Amino acid sequence: MFARLNLIFGGILGSVVLGMALLALVWTPASPVAIDPINRLSGPIPGHLFGTDEFGRDILSRIMTGAWTSLSVAFLTVAFAVICGSAIGLLTGFYRGWFDRIAMLLNDALLAFPGILLALGIVAIIGPSKYGIIIALGIAYTPKVIRIVRGTVLSLRQKEFVEASRALGNGSVFTMLRHVLPNSFAPIAVLATSLFGWVILAESALSFLGLGVPPPAATWGNMLSAARPHLSTAPWMSIIPGGFIALTLLSINLLGDALRDWLDPRM
Repeated sequence: MFARLNLIFGGILGSVVLGMALLALVWTPASPVAIDPINRLSGPIPGHLFGTDEFGRDILSRIMTGAWTSLSVAFLTVAFAVICGSAIGLLTGFYRGWFDRIAMLLNDALLAFPGILLALGIVAIIGPSKYGIIIALGIAYTPKVIRIVRGTVLSLRQKEFVEASRALGNGSVFTMLRHVLPNSFAPIAVLATSLFGWVILAESALSFLGLGVPPPAATWGNMLSAARPHLSTAPWMSIIPGGFIALTLLSINLLGDALRDWLDPRM
């Protein structure tokens, strides 16, 4: 019952945000970088449904463009972390030995740093850009994927179906890809959903600190940063992007809970 409700409400919210991001690729109510000095810091008026910012730029158009930026960064970052982390976790958990000990030593060293702090250091070296954020956050969250996948593989490698595959003469690579990896899909899928929300929040935080996608490109984080001096005179500048971040995270959490319940064999 609750899983179905989570799926419905999470799907509705997620569809709205995703549809808005995809629509921004072909149409926005106004140019997200067009300046209108006459209507700067204006509340909702005809032609500017969500009002304007300190330069008179349309907030709705910038919200739509920022949605595409956040979702594309999150998708590419999660793909980077899941692919790299799954490959390393699969190899270390299945083969064990010296490779596992060295890889886990390095992985634990990276896990000792908070993800956002590690990403801050990497972005400071690479420089603020969209793909710099993807690389930085991908490296920051890959150790978590490695740890989860390795733990799953360690339990699966002792299962009867793995021993049966070996007894049939199948090689290690075939056994990993045909039997171990598919049975690791459930924890990887749930973790990827969680990572998606973490990355959106981390990307917004980096943009808020000025280390995200450089202006004048719109992101929800740099919109919040620009709204700080105008909290009392133009509160909509912070409420609207903050609200969309909250709604996006809520939809991801609801979908993640529904996915977890669906993949749990005990449910």
